[in-house]
Amino acid sequence: MSDEQESVEEFAARARTWLAANMPPADPTAGYFSFHEDPADSQAHADRRIAVCRDLQARLFDGGFAGICVPRQYGGQALTPAHQAAFNRELRGYDHPLEIQVSTFIPCMAVLLELGTEDQKLRHIPKMLRGEEVWAQFLSEPSGGSDAAGALTTAVRDGDQWVLNGSKIWTTGGWYSDWAMCLARTNWDVEKHRGLTVFSFPVSAEGVDVQHIQLLNGSREFCQEFLTDVVVDDRDRIGEVDEGWTVMGRWLYHERTVAGGSPYVTTAGAKSAALPNDGPAIAALARRGGNLDDPAVLEAVGEARALSMVSEAMVGSVSRKMASGALPQHAAAMLRLFSGTATTRRTTLALDVAGHEAVVWEPGDEQLASVGLGYLVRQAAQIGGGTVEMARNVISERLLGMPREQRNDGGPFRDVPRGPAAG
Repeated sequence: MSDEQESVEEFAARARTWLAANMPPADPTAGYFSFHEDPADSQAHADRRIAVCRDLQARLFDGGFAGICVPRQYGGQALTPAHQAAFNRELRGYDHPLEIQVSTFIPCMAVLLELGTEDQKLRHIPKMLRGEEVWAQFLSEPSGGSDAAGALTTAVRDGDQWVLNGSKIWTTGGWYSDWAMCLARTNWDVEKHRGLTVFSFPVSAEGVDVQHIQLLNGSREFCQEFLTDVVVDDRDRIGEVDEGWTVMGRWLYHERTVAGGSPYVTTAGAKSAALPNDGPAIAALARRGGNLDDPAVLEAVGEARALSMVSEAMVGSVSRKMASGALPQHAAAMLRLFSGTATTRRTTLALDVAGHEAVVWEPGDEQLASVGLGYLVRQAAQIGGGTVEMARNVISERLLGMPREQRNDGGPFRDVPRGPAAG
């Protein structure tokens, strides 16, 4: 191709032809989150799905459709968000490796692109785009909740290396990831936001112990990691020492774009119309139960569909305005807030329509199982990717200019009370 940038229309036509020849159709039963009665079966299914995702990502790379907005020197296509959006539209109906693009592409790759060294970009981003490196976020801690700046995991310098000790929790995909981006405390004698540093290291490194967490719905996607004397080279530090909160500003921004609008993720949205929380799927549940003519049920179907439509329109509008500067980047919190609350509401509507059949279902009935089990973990939609409470704070304080909440954790972090001592 010439140096002249391919038009969005030409790119979309080329993508349409390539997808038809190279990518498999979407399979409603192939998703990573499919339900299985036996946890061992669920684990085996997840293992197979991640392997498929790596293969799909490699296909995208070989076809010239990976990293559409990533510079060419790092393996990308150096095109525009409009090209990525066009590819996403053409991708509808095809399988795609969304499971490994989150958290690999957002926030990890996005952070490296903005704040990583040239060496880090060249070492990691091409492998990310090929599906050879899947990254996880080692961010939340058992004692911290949503207070990322309250990290207790420590990093102590030893010449050109650092030694990390501590624990991280609620890591999506920690067990299948190759590398991790990790926030650690490097200075206890300054205010808590000023003594943090971000590191990266292989999940297989000596001293990293990854343990599954089983949720109410049987899922074991989340993990807790125990770090014991993990040695990290200084060249794998991201950003300046004690300036990790500057990195975190971009990290959290990109994490909030998981709700939509990131130019780095290849996705066609929901992989199947059979998902339990959209209007057509809830109508299918009602049709199955014979109550589609019930006015209350029709109202639920309409509400679910409206929530999905508003979400899609909001992602497009807010993303365009952030890109143009009409809205500050803190506006990503609006997407996070609406996504979390709307997802929880649609899950509740699905259970209301399905009724008792989604409370006790026949073995192997994945449709009803997904409704009932989805309801059990519905609040996760308001926690993962940053809580909706944090999003509300960002909106009120950063967008609306309301007074900040009063804090009681100023001064040197080592002097901040952290509750009763264990034992």
